[in-house]
Amino acid sequence: MDITFLGAAQQVTGSCTLVESAGLKILVDCGLPQGDDERESGMDFTFDPVSIDYVLLTHAHIDHSGRIPLLVKNGFKGKILSTSATADLCDIMLADSGHIQEMEAEWKNRKQKRAGKGAVEPLYTVKNAKEAMQFFQSCKYGEIVDLGHSCKVRFIDAGHLLGSSSIELWLAEGKEMRKLVFSGDIGNFDQPLIKDPEYIDDADFVIMESTYGNRLHKKPLNAVGNSVPTSIRAQELANIVERTFKRGGNVIIPSFAVGRTQEILYLLRVVLEKGLCPSFKDIPVFVDSPLSVKATQVFSGNIFGYMDSEAMELVNKGINPIVFPSLVTITDSEASKALNFRKESCVIISSSGMCEAGRIKHHLKHNLWRSECTVLFSGYQAGGTLGRSILDGARHVTIFGEQIDVECEICELQGISGHADQEGLVKWLTAFKKEPKLAFINHGDKEVAPWFAQFVTKTLGIQAYAPHSLEHFDLLDAKALPSYVAVDDSVLPYMRELAEALALLGKNEGRVQGVIERLTKAGNQKDMQQNHAIRLTNAITRFASDLEYLEKKWGADTD
Repeated sequence: MDITFLGAAQQVTGSCTLVESAGLKILVDCGLPQGDDERESGMDFTFDPVSIDYVLLTHAHIDHSGRIPLLVKNGFKGKILSTSATADLCDIMLADSGHIQEMEAEWKNRKQKRAGKGAVEPLYTVKNAKEAMQFFQSCKYGEIVDLGHSCKVRFIDAGHLLGSSSIELWLAEGKEMRKLVFSGDIGNFDQPLIKDPEYIDDADFVIMESTYGNRLHKKPLNAVGNSVPTSIRAQELANIVERTFKRGGNVIIPSFAVGRTQEILYLLRVVLEKGLCPSFKDIPVFVDSPLSVKATQVFSGNIFGYMDSEAMELVNKGINPIVFPSLVTITDSEASKALNFRKESCVIISSSGMCEAGRIKHHLKHNLWRSECTVLFSGYQAGGTLGRSILDGARHVTIFGEQIDVECEICELQGISGHADQEGLVKWLTAFKKEPKLAFINHGDKEVAPWFAQFVTKTLGIQAYAPHSLEHFDLLDAKALPSYVAVDDSVLPYMRELAEALALLGKNEGRVQGVIERLTKAGNQKDMQQNHAIRLTNAITRFASDLEYLEKKWGADTD
């Protein structure tokens, strides 16, 4: 009875855990790594996809589901179990991810061709994504499903996203039985539209997320205690829109297409209904993302059993909680481009949420440099992403090869995170009536997960450990089970990150010198053809120009 941590181990993306018991091989999630996690772990599987019997999917977000088409492409023939809402969302999200993979491969191949190199294949295609959907089997919340070999599973509402789940997994080998609980992504309190997370009574082993394990969410100014009513969230959003529109600017909201976009629409409907922007009766709102538009339709069709009482009260009155008259949805690329030539202020919601791809990059390019505009973040920004750079205060960013000054107002919508903070995580873990033997802490970066494991052990008295990628444990061997590793709290996290960045800089110093030496050697060749000399001259000029620009840029930014 083994568990192996294949993804989101001291990382925040790429969730993937392998459980082996009684001849069954079960994956819990099969997510896509992003940002620094992708560069560190890559995309390849460390197991044979053909050998996997089940995938248990906690929810549809790409960092949990995004490698399922790759799994199928590489021979997976088992079953994928999830809630029906998760399956509906995956139907559109995985196809969209396949389209992105195809577009990225097409872009790379244009560069490869110019460089005289061979073509690269997309990680997977839209066709692969569509093929993956035939393996999905829907489960109801609270329903126990028999997996065979005395193994069973049950999905419980995690309150993170429409259809999101925590997973109870019962395993048996001979006379030995163990119960594992995977938290999935634990939802925040009082989120718009969806219910709060449900709690579970007992487990032998808990595998839980720690995204915000070392911090408490900032709450809007008027919030009292844990409760953040919709009216307070809506007023915070209204204040940002009001002051931006008074300046004559746009509010650009990078948003996850699934979940966060619909929550923001819910709040904007309240802003308009209650007149919370007194200076502006009409607020043009554009959802510029084909995936967001499709996801909004899925949300509208998956109501019963998933949405909270506040949303259901509106539904029962015949009101769609995420639609209003001034909302315009855009799927056409020409209409998307036209938004950047509007003279009137508007709200533009676009994906991707971390600004790594999609139409949001075009809107950032046209609005970041305008001091009258606002870029409003509403979700987690992973390290190494464009969104994280902007949120952390970058003065300039590169978008489509062009340096863009950041002159606009940068805001973060407080209290709307889809993830529980430290208080919410503790509430979830301490709700177990029977204390787990061990809590494996994952889905938190290398600063957070080990710290939270130490916090859980020392403060809550529950043994906890933050596994590394590819670590493997026999759950029947009590003596081999790990304990927390002490974390040095004396070094501030941001200083540790700076030290790591300096080490990376030193590692790459030789590469810069290597480029100079190769260009110099090439330039000193005799009897060079004219075309080759022209190309080399252009390359050297561009390289020297880039170095000059970086010297000016970083000379200013290090002050």
